[in-house]
Amino acid sequence: MNAKLKNLSLPKAILFDLDGTLVDSSPDLGAAVDAMRINRGLDALGVEQYREVCGAGARGLLKVAFGMTPEHELYEAMKHEFFDLYQSMLTQQTHFFHDVPDLLGALMDKGLHWGVVTNKMERFTNPLTQSHPLFLKAKAVVSGDTTPHAKPHPEPLLEATRRMGLKPEECWYVGDDHRDMLAAKAAGMVGVAALYGYIGSGEHFETWGADFQIKKPLELLNFLDLL
Repeated sequence: MNAKLKNLSLPKAILFDLDGTLVDSSPDLGAAVDAMRINRGLDALGVEQYREVCGAGARGLLKVAFGMTPEHELYEAMKHEFFDLYQSMLTQQTHFFHDVPDLLGALMDKGLHWGVVTNKMERFTNPLTQSHPLFLKAKAVVSGDTTPHAKPHPEPLLEATRRMGLKPEECWYVGDDHRDMLAAKAAGMVGVAALYGYIGSGEHFETWGADFQIKKPLELLNFLDLL
């Protein structure tokens, strides 16, 4: 048995990041920022040019598309233009990662609850999660602006546990970003790094402090089955 599993018991709930963990939203994110390029007479770059930075949201996407950083005088206007475009298309091509619906079904078959904790703003999270009936089974959906803090602060994760009526130590958190693992640790949860998400080629995920790593969604069950 994995040494880290010896002192653990089966969690009562699994919390997940949204983009890059449960769903692949890169096609819609990329399409929105490419629409900005096209509107300015530039060629579309295509989703593959944006995939690795999708976890960074507008900041990462605008840097790839326009070489623009938050210090640029037009950044705020460009950011809000991107937000409006993305909101108009955010359910067009976004889809669950392969095997995620099977994973969520298996968790519920085990009697485990699940929920979503994302840094995505509610204006985007709510229509996205409401567009698929599977999300109706989530016991909590917490966005980046649901509480006064966003990840890596633990408060969003703690808010999810309050909504589920659970203790933080009764939950695991799965995400594809260093901030996710920092938030899990600060909240007192087991942190699982989803290596199939939007992890850039320069990321050193082995330094994130994750308790476990999974290369495919269903690999999470391998750890749970040992408890």
